[in-house]
Amino acid sequence: MAEIRYVSVMDLGVTQYEEAFLLMKELQQKRIDDKISDTLIFLQHPEVVTVGPRARNDGVMPPSDYPSFPVDRGGGLTWHGPGQLVAYPIFKWNKDNEKSVAQIISKLENWIIEALKSLQIESNTDDRMQGVWVKGKKISSIGLSFLRWTSRHGFTINYDTPESRVEGLAGCGLDTDTTTCLSRMGHKVSIEQLKEKLIQTMPLVLDREIIANN
Repeated sequence: MAEIRYVSVMDLGVTQYEEAFLLMKELQQKRIDDKISDTLIFLQHPEVVTVGPRARNDGVMPPSDYPSFPVDRGGGLTWHGPGQLVAYPIFKWNKDNEKSVAQIISKLENWIIEALKSLQIESNTDDRMQGVWVKGKKISSIGLSFLRWTSRHGFTINYDTPESRVEGLAGCGLDTDTTTCLSRMGHKVSIEQLKEKLIQTMPLVLDREIIANN
């Protein structure tokens, strides 16, 4: 069995995107310098659409009634807001099976899939775009930024978002209505259940586990 690495968790509740962005950068540098362990941030954001370099290069912007914020992670447009769990793994990716961005993204996808499976929700990857999908609809987006193989940004899981908000956004080159949330797919889960299952399945997929009593 691979050596287990221990992870600290920060649960920030509802946090403005700009505040979280600055915190991620600070923690990323601390992780590079080995001043902190791998750290997982759980939070939610007030409604905002983050605009990645792909969207900016293609001249794609969110509709005018969506607040927006430019970011440096991979991908295009990503919606954040109520009914969505956001997870930012500030991890140093230097294990044997973490030698490429593709391997790291795949590990995150499999982690989300295992967490949903433990909630009796069948999900999968899709050739159209990285992330996690349920019955052809995207419910989880992934976008990372790396410095010395230490990540910031992360992934989202849409569990009960406001009607038409995430569906109305053509994110990451996908058509509108491609992205949705678990509740509109018939799956009623809470944010606390999602966090619990991600923590429980972390050792299975990531060879990492949460520091006890953190």
